[in-house]
Amino acid sequence: MEKITFCPEEGETVDFYVLEQTRLGGVDYILVTDSEEEDAEALILKDISAPQDAESLYEIVEDDEELDAVAAIFSSMLEDVDLEK
Repeated sequence: MEKITFCPEEGETVDFYVLEQTRLGGVDYILVTDSEEEDAEALILKDISAPQDAESLYEIVEDDEELDAVAAIFSSMLEDVDLEK
């Protein structure tokens, strides 16, 4: 599992493990977890950076419709993972 480090504007860096990635409507999304253990917390992050940016900029998907659509895609991609709100 790939591990990536996020550097929030304020605060310490945070490591996440990437479970899967997808593209929907021209937008890239990643499903990340804070631990490699079972029953870990997961987040769906949306890439909001511009194509010419050197680094990606992600935000947590909070819109219910968008979250449901992307979660359905990740659920079908990862049959052994149960995503709950």
